[in-house]
Amino acid sequence: MICGVVPDPTVGRAIQLIEATERHLVPENSSADEAEDCRIFLDMDLSVLGSNDEVFDAYEAGGRHEYRHVPEDAFRQGRAAILERFLSRDRLYMSEWGYEQFEAKARENLGRSLRALRKA
Repeated sequence: MICGVVPDPTVGRAIQLIEATERHLVPENSSADEAEDCRIFLDMDLSVLGSNDEVFDAYEAGGRHEYRHVPEDAFRQGRAAILERFLSRDRLYMSEWGYEQFEAKARENLGRSLRALRKA
């Protein structure tokens, strides 16, 4: 237990969910319930992609700021490649909940961002 408060299995599960965000894959050894929880967790991680324009644009600006040390042309090429990979997926969101809540708006936001990157 962490400080006698959080049971070890809960801590282990939280770690597993967080580690799944690295590659955005559900661990193969997951039970059906664990897999669905993980799909929802991963969809929450990507929920910003399907947010309103103002929130998404602030997220994109924050990403550019984080990589401010990267020259503009290199950043645009790299970011465009990432967005193209996202848009080439059949689905961005793994759970039905995430798909219904965010998919359409996320595709719209990613497409808009990609067009802006290509214009410059």
